[in-house]
Amino acid sequence: MTLSLKDRLFVASQYLAPHHALSRLVGALAESEWGPLKRRFISTFAKHYQVNMEEAERPSLDDYRNFNDFFTRALTAEARTFPADTRALCSPVDGSVSQAGAITDGRIIQAKQQSFTVTELLGGDAEQARRYKDGEFATLYLSPKDYHRIHMPCDGTLVRTTFVPGRLFSVNGTTAEAVPRLFARNERLVCEFDTERGRMVMVLVGAMIVASIETTWAGVVAPMRRQIQHLNYNNPKLSFKRGEEMGRFRLGSTVVMLLEPNSLTWSESVAPGEPITLGQPLE
Repeated sequence: MTLSLKDRLFVASQYLAPHHALSRLVGALAESEWGPLKRRFISTFAKHYQVNMEEAERPSLDDYRNFNDFFTRALTAEARTFPADTRALCSPVDGSVSQAGAITDGRIIQAKQQSFTVTELLGGDAEQARRYKDGEFATLYLSPKDYHRIHMPCDGTLVRTTFVPGRLFSVNGTTAEAVPRLFARNERLVCEFDTERGRMVMVLVGAMIVASIETTWAGVVAPMRRQIQHLNYNNPKLSFKRGEEMGRFRLGSTVVMLLEPNSLTWSESVAPGEPITLGQPLE
């Protein structure tokens, strides 16, 4: 893919931008409850991105205390459904498929002529990465207009999390085409679960102006020390049902799913560029 001059300038500017300082500034604005600012921020965003408020639990823009409250809005119970077959693996988010398919000899396709290793994605843990060396992956992109809560694609028990510090490049298609090892460079939270299919990883990837990543069991993930941090969860165990919320993004980003070999055969609808909705079967 040949990038336009505009796209090349956009990508180049990200190498120079103060990622974390910019994200902290936007995060502070997104937390503001000052009426004139929050109303303008929310209404402009909703109009520009054509956000569908009819499916929101609180459809009125005036009902949100700040922009983050609006951005992480809940949907009505009827807005998304899961299939009757409780064994079906389902999409954990609304968004679109960036890439999906087989992990080949430990490498994950990012875009045309771009890839990275499972080991890099998981923060350098070669032993953990070995489980997924020839497994399956799906990279799911959440655009600004999408619902930004993340749900369990199947029943699972949390085994461990790994916080990996990094940059905060944009994760849209243009940047994925141009920035090598994008998802293995950005800040992320690796969540590994035990499931009936074996182990499964969900990597919550941060991005430019993403104010924070949040989980239902630990709240906002914002370690003071900017270094890799592992947490094991075995006493007590944390178990989740398919469809249960497990996290959310404050401003858009990406989820990378990893499964062990022979876990599933991807549905034909799980293809690059295809839209996807929470609860949609992946196989």
